[in-house]
Amino acid sequence: MKKETAADNPRGHQVAKELGLNAPKRIYYNTTPEELIEETIIRGQGKIADSGALCIDTGEFTGRSPKDRFIVKDSITANEVNWGGFNTPFEAAHFDLLEQKILKYFDDQDVFIRDNYVCADEHYKTTVRTVTEYPWSNMFANNMFLRPSAEELETIKPAWTILCAPGFYADPAVDHTRQHNFSIIDFSRKKVLIGGSGYTGEIKKGIFTTLNFILPVDEHVFPMHCSANIGKDGDTAIFFGLSGTGKTTLSADPKRSLIGDDEHGWTDKGVFNFEGGCYAKTVNLSRENEPDIYNAIKHGAILENIGFFPGTRSVDFADVSITENTRVSYPMEHIANAAPRSMGGHPANIFFLTCDAFGVLPPISKLTTGQAMYHFISGYTAKVAGTEAGIIEPQGTFSACFGAPFLLLHPARYAALLGEKMDKYSVNVWLINTGWTGGPYGVGTRMKLKYTRAMISAALKGQLNNVAYHKDKVFGLNIPVSCPDVPPEILDPRNTWADKALYDQKANELANKFNRNFEQYADEAAPEIREASPVAG
Repeated sequence: MKKETAADNPRGHQVAKELGLNAPKRIYYNTTPEELIEETIIRGQGKIADSGALCIDTGEFTGRSPKDRFIVKDSITANEVNWGGFNTPFEAAHFDLLEQKILKYFDDQDVFIRDNYVCADEHYKTTVRTVTEYPWSNMFANNMFLRPSAEELETIKPAWTILCAPGFYADPAVDHTRQHNFSIIDFSRKKVLIGGSGYTGEIKKGIFTTLNFILPVDEHVFPMHCSANIGKDGDTAIFFGLSGTGKTTLSADPKRSLIGDDEHGWTDKGVFNFEGGCYAKTVNLSRENEPDIYNAIKHGAILENIGFFPGTRSVDFADVSITENTRVSYPMEHIANAAPRSMGGHPANIFFLTCDAFGVLPPISKLTTGQAMYHFISGYTAKVAGTEAGIIEPQGTFSACFGAPFLLLHPARYAALLGEKMDKYSVNVWLINTGWTGGPYGVGTRMKLKYTRAMISAALKGQLNNVAYHKDKVFGLNIPVSCPDVPPEILDPRNTWADKALYDQKANELANKFNRNFEQYADEAAPEIREASPVAG
């Protein structure tokens, strides 16, 4: 199959010139997924599973490296970005030099260029040009971003450009990075530089981070790290949650259409997906528990860092020899019940999912506006023994707005947008504990999935709107006294503990963790948010 070069491909030549690529060996512009799969196999960079999916190894990095993400500090960002934490400033002059090094690195190499866009709502549609060293990185961008028509490609002009060169290593002493890998965002130049890491998630999260800044600042749109689905009657639901809380599992509902699994915006018209695909974890994946994801792993999907059963091309989803963060990317069309336009109306219900290993939070509780903003800023879940080296007992983990590494503004600004929309559109917000009951991890038991599904179903159907509630004395949460298809005794967590004094002790312990974490946000938070803090005894 003949591959066109910049010299004999007018569009490729034009794009290369626009990018500042001086001497690439070959230009592959908006190459089809089939050709990218071929190139991956030819280069010895991947294998085909028996499902038809392309399997690749991302190399040294099998996850994002938040400490190596930088933001150019300039007139746009200086007074808007919440500097510190994950937001490390970078000088514009150093960005320029690093960009020129990457462009030079592409000399005499094959370069893969793709034009896509993000934001399913036409009003916020943003074009993205992704330039990659590897064919499978380019295919990932095509899976995850929205795909333009052939007609659109004739005239498309990128608003943002991503340069992704996993084989280019920075020199920290010269390039002012922390180590050899980096991801740097420049809002003035509208460019993202990614080097030294082949982990594909850096591509999608680079753009998500830009939208988390642009949309609330310029458009007053609320960007959300969440999944979303829509019912047959047009009722939209949103699910926030950190890894391990059940976000993907609980939003995948055969009775509801999936709007998206990770990144959305909320406007005055409703909710829209930022992306054109899904990027799901596959560790311990099974057809029984996650049929939608399992069936989406076919030709066109990319599996990352997985293992095969010996002597076969059948994927062993329990194999974590490379990483526990095994992943699959696939276009939304691989989901049978995907919402056609990747859009929905204003949500009637929002679910905050937490896996509480202390076993003290109720399995479902209804939040006031102040409480919703407080728990949104907190972004709580818990790690348990075995999830990371050195963890021998449950540890509370807090990630502001359920996505701290991707937030450039102060969390209180995102929480204010949530509260504003809750009040404007009369949204119910529910805190769902998918973790432990009857005692902490090691003593109690994990909340049964069938009960969690029943509680969410009841909330979606409005069956919890008129039941009686009672208030938890430590966290102030409103707990329903009954719920269809759920034993009433498990709704109040204190009732499930044999040792009530121990429950009170653990509840106070967790409340203190919440309060200590919130101290960093208190000065910027509105009074109703501060007043929602738990009261430890």
